[in-house]
Parts: sequence; C-alpha cells; structure tokens
Amino acid sequence: MSLVARGLRRRFGAEVAVDDLSLAVPGGELYGLVGPDGAGKTTTLRMLAGLLVPEAGTVEVDGQRLGPDAGPARAALGYMPQQYSLYGDLSVDENLTFFGRLFGLPKAERAARMERLLHITRLTRFRDRRAEALSGGMYKKLALACALLHQPRVLLLDEPSNGVDPVSRRELWDLLHDFVEGGMAVLLCTPYMDEAARCHRVGLLHHGRLLAEGAPADLVARFRHPTTRLFVDDRDRVEAALAADDAILAVSPEGAALRVVARAEAGDVLARYGGRVEPVAADFEDVFLGLLRDPTAIARAA
Repeated sequence: MSLVARGLRRRFGAEVAVDDLSLAVPGGELYGLVGPDGAGKTTTLRMLAGLLVPEAGTVEVDGQRLGPDAGPARAALGYMPQQYSLYGDLSVDENLTFFGRLFGLPKAERAARMERLLHITRLTRFRDRRAEALSGGMYKKLALACALLHQPRVLLLDEPSNGVDPVSRRELWDLLHDFVEGGMAVLLCTPYMDEAARCHRVGLLHHGRLLAEGAPADLVARFRHPTTRLFVDDRDRVEAALAADDAILAVSPEGAALRVVARAEAGDVLARYGGRVEPVAADFEDVFLGLLRDPTAIARAA
C-alpha cells in the first residue's frame, strides 16, 4: 500500500474531530473521503500530510512511518490544501520555481518538470501572469502543479474543485485520472456526491468516523432502503411533514416531486401522505443521507 493510516484520533478541546480512523490507498487508486462540512475531512488530511500530529494512530507512506524525522515518507507526499496557499504577487513561473527550489530540485530537472506540468495543466501561455490574477480554475491547476513538482507517489487534495468553474473542474478530474493511471495513489476530500461517484473507492465520513467504505457502485447496490419520487399537490407542506417523520431517512425537492428515502422496515409509509409514488433507483447521495440516519443502511457484502 502507498498510504496506510491506522487508528487516527484528534481532538480540539472537548470536541473529537477524528475518531479511530483507518484507511489504506494503494498506488493506482483514487480514494474519496466524503462528508459534509465539519465531518473531519481537513483534519484527517492534515494528519495524513504530517502537518498535524495525531493524538493516537500512525500514518505510513510506502512503508515508511510518517513522523517529525520521516524525510523519505514526507518526500513521497504531495499536498494541495483547500485554502489559497500560493504567493499571489508571484507569477506562475515564479511560484513553480520557488517550490522547485524548496524541494531541492536541480535547475535543469526543475525546468524540465515545470515545462511538462505547464503543458498538462494548459498554463503555458499564462506563465507570466501573477497567481492572484488567475481564475479560480487556473489557480487550482497551478497549486496542483506545485504539489506535483517533486513527483510524489501519494497525492493528497483537500476539496480541489471548490470554487472552480465546470470546465476547469472537468479538466482537473481528467488530470487526476491520468496521474492515477500512472500509478500514483490519490486521496481527495470532497463534499460533492457526484465527485465521490467518480472515485475507485470512497470513505463516508461523519463526525470524524467512517460510516462505510467501498466502491461507490457497490455501496449503492447494497443500500437496503427504498428510494421513491412522491408527487403531491402541496409539496412544501408534505416535505415538512416527511422531514419530521422518523420513518423517513431523507427528503428533498426533485423537479415537481419529492425524492424520499424511507426505512425499509416502515412498509408503505408514504401511503399516509397521498399522492403518486414512483420507485426510483437509489444514487450515491441517497446512500450517504441514509447512512447519516441509519448506520445499518448498507447491507453486509455476501
């Protein structure tokens, strides 16, 4: 395994941000850590990157334990934080040069890697533009290029598409899949269910604990609660009533209907609300919302 975490735990005061979290990401895999704001994603990523010391647990990169003196393990890691971390008054070229020197790359090697990364991120013609003048998508691609300069074997990304336009978002995901196909282990945090569905495996995180882990399609296939569309005349009133019903795991507007995930053991619970019921296939968001209310929502694998 390229990245292995065992029993990570971290508190801030009385609040437990991450609780007994274990995961493993091999080379050639794209792993998504999925959860809402406050789930513990960034805290987990900072511990995996060696920027935050866990109160308990260990992290290994390519078999090397990550710690204060773990040079080889740190050298194998690339990290792209969620917040803006580049020098806004430096150009694209100058930022890359700075990080290349920080990684101790010889001048010729640094120049060759810069040219390659500028090409694959399509930033070559913007190399003289200051980072603060880049669009959100171009800024994220520059941050990614800086994280990749030293050719890490493990790449950690904290919500890389946050604030990025749809075109740049697609390009960013294409780049990630290219890196994974080249053998890199990539772990990213995301609150977006559509992004989670594009990962090879995901870990569903809530209040610092992994609720479930596996391939997105497999988790959806093992989701045991029915998902339906409910067509009613007074949608707002019925939505409020469903949200207060213990038999309902999730409800949200979907076009003219309400999308409802009900407990399997509740039977025909929607009959009491009237209207027309249309069964639909569950999607990844249904699975996640169901798990938040019912930890047993995913049946055990055969």
